Amino acid sequence: MRILSLITSLFFFLFLQTNAQTVYEDRVFEDNIQSVRLFPSSVEFAAQMNSPVIELNSGSLNLTFDDLAYDPDMYSAKVIHCNFDWTPSDLKEPEYLNEYNEFNILDYSYSIDTRVPYIHYNFITPRVTKSGNYALVVYRGRDKNQIILTKRFMVFEKIVSLAARVVPPAQIENRRKVQQINVNLNYKARELFDPKNNLRVMVRQNQRWDNARILGTPTMIRENTKLIEYQLFDGSNVFLAGNEFRFVDLRFVRAKGLNIARTRMEEDIVFAETVVDVPRPQSVYSEYLDMNGQYAIMNLERKNHELESEYMLTTFNLRADGLKESPYIIGSLTKWGNDPASKMILNKDTNTYQATLLLKQGWYDYQYAFKSPEGWDTAFFEGNYFETENEYEVFVYYRDMGSRYDELISYINLNPNKRRL
Repeated sequence: MRILSLITSLFFFLFLQTNAQTVYEDRVFEDNIQSVRLFPSSVEFAAQMNSPVIELNSGSLNLTFDDLAYDPDMYSAKVIHCNFDWTPSDLKEPEYLNEYNEFNILDYSYSIDTRVPYIHYNFITPRVTKSGNYALVVYRGRDKNQIILTKRFMVFEKIVSLAARVVPPAQIENRRKVQQINVNLNYKARELFDPKNNLRVMVRQNQRWDNARILGTPTMIRENTKLIEYQLFDGSNVFLAGNEFRFVDLRFVRAKGLNIARTRMEEDIVFAETVVDVPRPQSVYSEYLDMNGQYAIMNLERKNHELESEYMLTTFNLRADGLKESPYIIGSLTKWGNDPASKMILNKDTNTYQATLLLKQGWYDYQYAFKSPEGWDTAFFEGNYFETENEYEVFVYYRDMGSRYDELISYINLNPNKRRL
């Protein structure tokens, strides 16, 4: 009986391992890989802050990253089609790609006269033939087990008409702190089987995955006009408005940028220290330019932003008395708090919480937050103001009868009061 029990346990363990699904995230697995961005290919400078979303058969995406090294390495990439929940779909590679799914990353350049040497890589994503979610996996050489980074992107088709807008919230008690997103769909162009159950509508704020919301049951489905309305009262379409992002200006090494207290240039590195921040939950709302938590690589002292920009060890300072837990820096600069360096430590000599990040010259948005079971809580440090300008994206997924993957049949970027640097 004991042997039979062991065999049964081993079989069950192997069954779980075989059926465990990979869930793809935006991750960097090596400390030497820095400044990873994936955005729509464009000659416009602002494109690097745009969401990695493209229309099927229209455009491509640019992956760019730095390897802090003296000599280039050989990297390869592959594309994986994913379900709505970012697990691999059942599609075979020839069903969504017209070429062999292994691509060499051959476009690289050496940094020019920088204290920290690096190799700058660029890669243009291949054309895919199906809409939906995709994971871009980059690995060393031909060894697919040596993954250095994964990035997610989305490819949509304009199959159904989509409209969305920010409206006053239905929850009256929080109307000064939140923003509500109402969504309407018109599916006259395509027959949708059981849209109530086969459609998934997802909304995310400021390109964040940690606070993405899946909308609840539609408030109305009008079969005669093929109209679906999501004007919900369950809170699934309501987001805390937050505040405009704080920022640091690292475009200079020989002078102080905005919100930089001091810089120091050493032979092998550049140091920077920010001014001391304080909580602002009760301040009067102030409108100013921000990038909704993103960052942009910029250099105002030399010509080539990507190759001549220095890496700077930047120390952030926050003064907040009486905290019972550590604050974190959130934004794209810390992969929305997933970078271990985003956790701040109290410096008893200065009575400030500090965190030091290695950042390439540029402009960086950020906020402070506590980690909670519900996600990042910024209210204590930043407050919530319904006037805040935020970026919202709406994704509409559909799984047809008998289909083996989730289609992305519509997408909209909602930024009614866009103010950018």
